[in-house]
Amino acid sequence: MKKDVQIKKLYLNRELSWLEFNKRVLALALDKNTPLLEQAKFSAIFSNNLDEFFMVRVASLKSQVEAGITKLSEDGKTPLDQLEEIRAHLLPLLKLQENHYEKQLKVELKKEGINICDYKCLNKDQTIWINDYFQKEIFPILTPLAVDPAHPFPFVSNLSLNVAAIISNPSNGKQQFVRVKVPQKSINRFIQIPNKLIDKKSEYSQTLVPLEQLLSFNLSLLFPGMKIIEHYCFRVTRDADLELRDIEADDLMIAMEEGLRKRRIGGEIVRLEVSRNMPNSVINLLSKGLDIKREDLYLSNSLLGYDDIFELTNLPSPTLKYSKHQGKTPKTLSRSQTSEQEELSLKKEEFESIFSVIRSKDILLHHPYDLFSTTVEEFISQSADDPKVLAIKMTLYRISKDSPIIDALIRAAENGKQVMALVELKARFDEDNNIQWARHLEQSGVHVVYGVVGLKTHTKIVLVIRNETKGLQSYMHIGTGNYNSKTSKIYTDLGLLTAREDLGKDLVELFNYLTGFSKQQTFRKLLVAPVTLRKGMESLIRREIKNAKEGKKGHIRAKMNSLVDTSIINLLYEASQAGVKIELIIRGMCCLYPGIINQSENITVVSIIGQFLEHSRVFWFFNDGSSEAYIGSADWMRRNLDRRVEAITPIEEPELLKRIEDLLEIYLKDNYGAWDMLGSGTFVRRKPKGNPSSSQRKIIDFWK
Repeated sequence: MKKDVQIKKLYLNRELSWLEFNKRVLALALDKNTPLLEQAKFSAIFSNNLDEFFMVRVASLKSQVEAGITKLSEDGKTPLDQLEEIRAHLLPLLKLQENHYEKQLKVELKKEGINICDYKCLNKDQTIWINDYFQKEIFPILTPLAVDPAHPFPFVSNLSLNVAAIISNPSNGKQQFVRVKVPQKSINRFIQIPNKLIDKKSEYSQTLVPLEQLLSFNLSLLFPGMKIIEHYCFRVTRDADLELRDIEADDLMIAMEEGLRKRRIGGEIVRLEVSRNMPNSVINLLSKGLDIKREDLYLSNSLLGYDDIFELTNLPSPTLKYSKHQGKTPKTLSRSQTSEQEELSLKKEEFESIFSVIRSKDILLHHPYDLFSTTVEEFISQSADDPKVLAIKMTLYRISKDSPIIDALIRAAENGKQVMALVELKARFDEDNNIQWARHLEQSGVHVVYGVVGLKTHTKIVLVIRNETKGLQSYMHIGTGNYNSKTSKIYTDLGLLTAREDLGKDLVELFNYLTGFSKQQTFRKLLVAPVTLRKGMESLIRREIKNAKEGKKGHIRAKMNSLVDTSIINLLYEASQAGVKIELIIRGMCCLYPGIINQSENITVVSIIGQFLEHSRVFWFFNDGSSEAYIGSADWMRRNLDRRVEAITPIEEPELLKRIEDLLEIYLKDNYGAWDMLGSGTFVRRKPKGNPSSSQRKIIDFWK
């Protein structure tokens, strides 16, 4: 028992830590200083995050409970303990979200001319129009399903929104339960009334009606001759985690496609959301039909599936959103553009190929402050067209649906270059998209591989081999984020464009490891998981411990998405006790307790939540005055250190190292979007003393 008490003081439960992170996302939705449509966005993100949390994490815990597993987590909790605490922590957050939507967001949007209106509140002309819309656009695609001895309870798909109704036969008074699925994929969640039918307060005025209300109040058309007694909404979440034993699969793509079919059908239901006014008789019928327990039931007085309110951000109301950010092309690459627009402003003799720029010095990129299109995409595009380029190799984890990079790789293959793309089919919830891209690339002559058996390839690397006067020359991009045009505009990520010889040799050997049977165990500069990354990081931390014990200054700054790995946490505790100052910038989960006397009093943790999603990973070590910094794709999580292929690169150019140090300083001084982690494991938002200073706003000015 004494051991359990000690465990609880060392490690915060990862599931509860994740809920704390999502709570910070919700806080931005609740913040009256957040523009109204951005409030809707953050509320939608909170819900979307929660859907994935239930589909994966809650589903896993429930499976453990059903299997009779009582093994304690790192913080001393059984799977059942964790499920109970998740629910207890979550219920008040859901209430906050519900109250915000009904009492703040809708009210304030209405003042701005955006009226999210109940069906019953429409005037006569609006009702006529929307009922006509229902009959023409929605009614033909609906499939009402009855439940009786001849019709078993219908299958309810994952994350689907449904209307449950009780109808009655007037001739005999017999009642029956029916279910209608709301067609969310093909139709917007909010139906817009034509402007000519509303009183416009401004040019941006809109009246919107939730789709499920339109369906509910037109149920009589689906059941002619029957009386509609009552109707309510419900929504289910199913276990959607894919576990593929690719070591046994002859064809990983076939195995993945089969897994995706099973996901679409859905696993066990892990959550049932219903309207709070649904009577117990209907709840009991649903619970029995769906085979769910009371602890999996969540009641709501408002919308179900808040992720759909993301639609509101498409409304043409610029004053209700963050000011639009437009990234820039770095000055070092301003003369290396090949787009028609750039060519107009450049004389032909002024053009400088991107290879000559990279060859002259390393380039540190920071998205979205640096444009992705004129940097990374330009690098790959010029590589595809340059006659001296012989080969392009890259890893693809999450790919945007309309990807210029895919087009460039196909063009390169058509130009006779050796092109290899490692497409990670197991990128969770992007598997289907990646399968389609993999097939498209293969059909276009690109060599497509799927990585190392048993490991997920998460690293973000590009290698270009060019035939030059002095021989073959390697050009590389090593980054912290995906090669995704869409997310590059909303995620903060760092990347290094370089032609350093030692890094080139490392990437050649790493790609051989990924595509063949190489058992590479050492690298010159790169820290690579699962081979050298853990030992490398531990060695860097131990060096700071050694320096501190010798009376020298020990200092670590690290920025990442999550800190979960217990071995790293223990080492950080040891470093703190040795006198090393440790400043951590962690957006999401943090299972370390900071500021505990005789344990972690020298450790601080701050989380930055803002307009952009903080996604970059940076690791900085004082090293007795000869500081070192690394960037790459890995968090300090066991999966990143031991079960994925990751790559971390040093930043060696003194000017770029200084930029990294300045960047970390800006984050640590944030007093607007920053949250400080307390020794209890909770977070408190910083309150500005004087002028608010948002790190993301400041970086826009700094990163020029």
